[in-house]
Amino acid sequence: MQDQNSHIGQRVIRREDAVLVAGQGSYTDDVLLQNPLHVSFLRSVEARGDIAELETEDALAAEGVVAVHTGADVAHLGRLTVNPLIPLSVQTEFPVLAQGQVHAVGQPVAAILATSNALALDAVELVYAEIDEALATGPDVAPDLVAEQAWSAGDAAAGLAAADHIVETAILHPRLAPSPMEPRAIAVAYHQDRDAVTVWHSTQTPHRSRSALASILGIDADRIRVIAPHVGGAFGMKASLYPEDVFAVWAAFHHKRDVKWTATRSEEFLSATHGRGLTTIGRLAVNKDGVFQALQAEVNGPVGHWLPNSALTTVWNAARILPAGYQIENLDISTRAQAYNLAPTGIYRGAGRPEANCLIERLVDKAAVVTGLDPVEIRRRNLLDASAFPHRTGTGNVLDSGDYARVLEVLVDKGGYNEALKERDVRRASGELVGLGIGFYLEPSGTGWETARVTLQADGSVLVASGSSTQGHGRETAFAQIAADALQIPMKQITVICGDTKTCPEGIGALASRSTAIGGSAVLRACEEIRTRLDLGETAPLVADLRYENEGEAWGNGAYMVLLSVDRDTGVPLIERAVAVDDTGRIINPMQVAGQVLGGFAQGLGEALMEQVVYDEDGQLLTGSFMDYALPRAGDMPYLSQHTFQTPSPMNALGAKGVGEAGTIGAPAAILNAAIDALRPLGVEDLQMPLTSQTLWRAIQAAEEGAAT
Repeated sequence: MQDQNSHIGQRVIRREDAVLVAGQGSYTDDVLLQNPLHVSFLRSVEARGDIAELETEDALAAEGVVAVHTGADVAHLGRLTVNPLIPLSVQTEFPVLAQGQVHAVGQPVAAILATSNALALDAVELVYAEIDEALATGPDVAPDLVAEQAWSAGDAAAGLAAADHIVETAILHPRLAPSPMEPRAIAVAYHQDRDAVTVWHSTQTPHRSRSALASILGIDADRIRVIAPHVGGAFGMKASLYPEDVFAVWAAFHHKRDVKWTATRSEEFLSATHGRGLTTIGRLAVNKDGVFQALQAEVNGPVGHWLPNSALTTVWNAARILPAGYQIENLDISTRAQAYNLAPTGIYRGAGRPEANCLIERLVDKAAVVTGLDPVEIRRRNLLDASAFPHRTGTGNVLDSGDYARVLEVLVDKGGYNEALKERDVRRASGELVGLGIGFYLEPSGTGWETARVTLQADGSVLVASGSSTQGHGRETAFAQIAADALQIPMKQITVICGDTKTCPEGIGALASRSTAIGGSAVLRACEEIRTRLDLGETAPLVADLRYENEGEAWGNGAYMVLLSVDRDTGVPLIERAVAVDDTGRIINPMQVAGQVLGGFAQGLGEALMEQVVYDEDGQLLTGSFMDYALPRAGDMPYLSQHTFQTPSPMNALGAKGVGEAGTIGAPAAILNAAIDALRPLGVEDLQMPLTSQTLWRAIQAAEEGAAT
């Protein structure tokens, strides 16, 4: 027997890594099928228009081609369910293949099934499609309203009218391509004997995929088994079914053959969900003492011609998280989703959290400037006190726990804030463009339920089957740590499995920083049941199979700091110092927490400094490859000084909070604030991401030319 809690909180090396670093992972494209048909899609080259003619005869006659399908063949299929987090204004469509019209460049118009991938790709070139181009709805054309919601508390208009100062900002978040290392992929094995399929799917939500496939195809879910093997990154992009996924499974049933599809990188840029892209506008009322009086905010978010399951999450979060951790009684906040003839947008690591955080943190920094207060001090005066929890916000959220003042104390003391401030001022005096930026953040985890089935065998071994899933998070290690402590046995006796709808209980999956807090709590409760039954005299084998539901969202929080310099001649930015302070609730594995924060920071840096999907006025994609779309490389990453502390959440059995999205939330605001602070001596008050050298150089030139005149 081991001491209780001897594994939780320890830096346990991930048990998954030995296979992965040796190149022995098994991904969806690695799955060997029996003489499969390979799918390739003809995609629209127009952003909007009617399909006037579609000729498939030449493709059907090509070598190795078994079938060519068009929209008429799949018109009977059902719709994908959309989570109505805010009220929908329209009935959304889900065209597996275009139904007479196209609505975005990259939309599947026809599908070729051939005996090899190369032959399928060749045959696509033989399909002739004539599309009568309509007026394309590009990024600058009025879109259709899809969903909207508003919140209010107190009297925001009166608060603004009575303010000593009003600061305003508008932030245009760049549209981002999530770009996991593994593209979308699906492999479908057809079982002739029972007219059923096994689906290997690169997904975050295998059980949801199974349910959605059954619903759309109109068949019993028992005829579909979904397995999520190793997944090479997901970041929210793989949280929903895609039309291509549905077609592959439909084709397997229709042709009674195995079917396989793996997206190319170009297809990912064209037709996978993008992230961010929101426009947020805010006004903050402040009195002469720097106390916040009122907040008015508007969120406008783009969606595409079809909606993934979580399409409304981003616009919902970007609004309802406001006013973040600040005490502001008077609120007027609205959000809406608007449809464009562009690639669909969905959740991307953070999903609305970075957008809400950037807006409020830019307003707070502007308030510091007009009141003459230090950025840390003005935050200290307005953040909720530790005694205020639980706290219900004006948008209806319940902030569960935290010590926001301590976050700032750690940032100042261990992050070296005062020293960085002095360094900035000394270097500024010598003519350098140097800025110091900070940003406080909140990270709500998901709500709801998750499942676990724990089996104690007679030999003392334990099998933990989780309804959650993993895409490289180290879930198997963390859940084994939890189980080892709860059962008081060594970790080596524990096997953890997830991601298979046949061998694991039905669950939600890996979304919204929820898997450890909720999925881990399910594992804990199941193990505690086993432990109790043993104490009562029962003997193995024993099985505990339960569904755990949390009490509400667990809100992680923290603050990031960035010292950034800008080359006056070239505009090149350089992050010279970066500090992360995170309150993640109860920490299961500090090594994994550090990895999650670092990875999130890298993606937050990408948004802030370089990443942007660009369309022209006709809806044509201009950034369709990594030649045009910049991702951060190892050399772009600064050293990140990390500091954590633990304020347990009362909302789940573990006391855990999310951390998987912390870096993407905290980094952009801190970097943006630092860049603007660097150029503030020139008179620059606002900048838009990505903060490329061109963006910064032009801002410098405009400021200096303005000063000269």
